[in-house]
Amino acid sequence: MTVDDAGSGAPASSGPATPIGRDQHTPHHEVDHTAQPTADPLAIRLEQLILGAERRYTPFQAARTAGVSMELASRFWRAMGFADIGQAKALTEADVLALRRLAGLVEAGLLSEPMAVQVARSTGQTTARLAEWQIDSFLEGLTEPPEPGMTRTEVTYPLVELLLPELEEFLVYVWRRQLAAATGRVVQAADDEEMVDRRLAVGFADLVGFTRLTRRLEEEELGELVEAFETTAADLVAAHGGRLIKTLGDEVLFVADEPGTAAEIALRLVETMEADPSMPELRVGMAFGTVTTRMGDVFGTTVNLASRLTSIAPKDAVLVDGALAEELSRTGDAPVSEKEAEEDRTYRFALQPMWQRPVRGLGVVEPWLLTRRSSKIPG
Repeated sequence: MTVDDAGSGAPASSGPATPIGRDQHTPHHEVDHTAQPTADPLAIRLEQLILGAERRYTPFQAARTAGVSMELASRFWRAMGFADIGQAKALTEADVLALRRLAGLVEAGLLSEPMAVQVARSTGQTTARLAEWQIDSFLEGLTEPPEPGMTRTEVTYPLVELLLPELEEFLVYVWRRQLAAATGRVVQAADDEEMVDRRLAVGFADLVGFTRLTRRLEEEELGELVEAFETTAADLVAAHGGRLIKTLGDEVLFVADEPGTAAEIALRLVETMEADPSMPELRVGMAFGTVTTRMGDVFGTTVNLASRLTSIAPKDAVLVDGALAEELSRTGDAPVSEKEAEEDRTYRFALQPMWQRPVRGLGVVEPWLLTRRSSKIPG
């Protein structure tokens, strides 16, 4: 494709250029024309402030200037989570530079093309959630007009102008910290295979009776309860050395490298929620084994088993699978048997075998009830 000398963005050949987010085989009527960039003056001013550049390129012009194909540009754009924009002049120098950088990583052999698309997708999904939260929960509250007669519009621009550089610096700082921590965990893996498929303790913590609460509580009360639960869980998981993978409203998923760390987190969660009369009961299920990690999430039989154990766990209790129980015993965190428990030794946890039961999709399992054992057992 070539662009005419006038720089209009229309290709010399007949027919419209392929827009970002739309491949050449997509019928015209399937394009989401509601996703056209806004023409609202304040929105445009805010966009220019945040992006640091004016709209200059159509998608075709941006791809051509970056030296990448429209097909690859479209894949990157969609992966970042943006809707089709046809051939509107809506892209900036920053968009061109981003395309150039990703394509350059592929050309240099540092990333394969599918991996570059994954980089775009994971970054887009993560930052989209962050941006939505900042607007919904942060900027919305701060942009309440401070004086009668002022509009939210009059407050928003100067506030964003002040906050933007500080938030950007903090985002980069946290990202670098997280990247350093993740890199450290990977390089400590026993072998190359373990770098991808690792042995982790996986836990789910689930609020009991949440569906009933949704019918009884007002929306604002329910939102406050979920926020309190997620905040408490996130703080406890992080403070005790685990990693929060995701929150699902009434449920959180976390992992830990060591079974003892996961056990401590699980019991702390139950104890903390139990001490708060405003919170429902909690149940936790955990399993230990090989886990596949992709885009910050975890998958595999171990994850499925932890989820199933959560569904059958008693209220305010923690169930673990046999593999995690065995690891706790091997590391000296829990006694192997009652006879060993009677010896002169301090154990952090106690394990009680439960009745074997069939678990959907996983066959028959023998759960273990995990409790705290804080005192020294006299000999």
